[in-house]
Amino acid sequence: MGTKTVDETGVKTDERKTDEATEAAASTEAAEATEASEAAEKADTDTPDDTDTPEDADVTGETDGTDGGPTGVGQGAGAVVSAGLGIVSLTGSWVGTVASARESLMGQLQTSSSSDVGTLIEKGYGNAWQATAMWGGIFALVALIVGVVVLARPAFGAPGRPQAPWIKSVAWAGVALGVIGLLLAVLKYTDVLLGLPATG
Repeated sequence: MGTKTVDETGVKTDERKTDEATEAAASTEAAEATEASEAAEKADTDTPDDTDTPEDADVTGETDGTDGGPTGVGQGAGAVVSAGLGIVSLTGSWVGTVASARESLMGQLQTSSSSDVGTLIEKGYGNAWQATAMWGGIFALVALIVGVVVLARPAFGAPGRPQAPWIKSVAWAGVALGVIGLLLAVLKYTDVLLGLPATG
């Protein structure tokens, strides 16, 4: 009876060990299979898609061309130049100041103390003011032309690249200032605005 009990116990022990070994092997194989499938999925996810790459590159290129490309930079610079020239046409420039002083000096040289008051005013002040108005009109005309060119540039550029809103705003400001400056220059040059005082 004692031998049978030992044998039965030994058999039961061996079976338990065999079952545990089988379960451990099965668990190891399942873990390896899971790791292999995860690695395959990761490789598929990291692999770049050749079809999407050109499209992404095209979209990026269009954005760079619109916002920071050569076309956008040139148009932005032109808009700023237009607005700056428009302001100069209204406030005056050193070129206009020098031209006015030169005309005043020439008027003094061309007149004498015996000249009448009307001639003295016209030669000494009228020509100088007209020179100032003329140079103001030149700056205004250039500002107007540059602003119009900037606004019309997208129509002759690559299709599908809209002009940045700030460029349009600054260009329109330059056009408006140019029109106002040109109008004032013409009125002053023709003595309609701030004409020479009457001497008679």
